[in-house]
Amino acid sequence: MTTLWLETDKTDHTRRAYYADLSAWLGWCARTGRDPLMARRADVDAWKNTLTVTGKDGLPRPAADSTVARTLAGISSWYRYLQSNDIADRNPISAVNRPKTGKTPPLPALGGESTAKLLNHMEKRARANDTEPSWRDAAVVAILCYTGLRVSGLTTATVQDLDTDSGHTILRYTAKGGHRDFVPLAPAAQHPLRRCLELRAARTGVRYDSTKSGGKPLAQRDVWFLLRAQARAAGLAEANTISPHTARRTTGTLLLANDVPVQKVQDLLGHADIRTTRDRYDAHRHKLETSPVHALADARHRQS
Repeated sequence: MTTLWLETDKTDHTRRAYYADLSAWLGWCARTGRDPLMARRADVDAWKNTLTVTGKDGLPRPAADSTVARTLAGISSWYRYLQSNDIADRNPISAVNRPKTGKTPPLPALGGESTAKLLNHMEKRARANDTEPSWRDAAVVAILCYTGLRVSGLTTATVQDLDTDSGHTILRYTAKGGHRDFVPLAPAAQHPLRRCLELRAARTGVRYDSTKSGGKPLAQRDVWFLLRAQARAAGLAEANTISPHTARRTTGTLLLANDVPVQKVQDLLGHADIRTTRDRYDAHRHKLETSPVHALADARHRQS
C-alpha cells in the first residue's frame, strides 16, 4: 500500500522526499516500540522534537520550521492514503501543530548579464568543440534558461517529445503532478539541440526519428554538475550556488522584470497559485524599481 502511495501522482523529487521522511518516522516508531497504525498525537510531538538536519560543518542541528512542516505534510499524506483504503483508523498528524513558515523568500536567480554570459559561453564552447556532448550541454542550458522547465521535465523528455504545432517547434514534457504539457522552443534553444541531433545521426548512422529513442538520458545530478562546472568556466560569480532551479527562477525573474504579465509567467512555469510566482520569482530589486511609489512621486511633481 505504501508503494502505491509513493507511485501515485508524484514526481521523482517528491517521491524521494516522502520516502525519506516516512522512513525517518517509521524508524523512530521501531526504535521506540510504537505501532505506527496506533500512534497518537503525543507520539508525533515527541518525534517532531527530535528532528535534526546535518549542517555544512557536519554537525546535527534542529530542523528548520520549513523542513518540519514539509516532513509532517508528507507523513500526513501517507496516513490519509491508508485511511482512504481502510488500513488506518486515524491520522495522528492531523491534530499536530505545524510550524508557520510564512512567505518563502525569493530563491537565487541570475541577472540578465550573467545569464547572457553563461549562454554565450555554452554556444562558444560548443562551436569550438563541435562535438555531440558539447552541443547537448548547450541545448540543456538553453532549454532551461529559455523555457523555465523543471529539471525533471527536461531529463524525462525524449526525442519523441519534439513536435510542431501551428508552425512552432514544441517540446512535450511531464509536468509536476504527472500530467503532460508542452512548451514552445525559441530558435536560440532549437539551434544547439538540432546540431546535437545532427552529430548523433552522423555517429550512429541513423537520422533523427521521432519513433526511436536516443541514448542514455541525463540524470538530474548530471544537469546540476553541468551547470555548476560551466558556470565556473564562464566566470560567473554565482557559480558555487547555481542549480537547475536557479535557471528556472532566472526565467521567471527576467520575464517579470521585462514587464511580462505575471499571469503569463505563472502559466509558463506551471504554478497552481499565482502567489508562488509573485512571492518566489519576483526579485526584490524589481519590486523596488517598479514600485508605484515612483509613479505617485512623478504625479505629485507634475502637479507642483
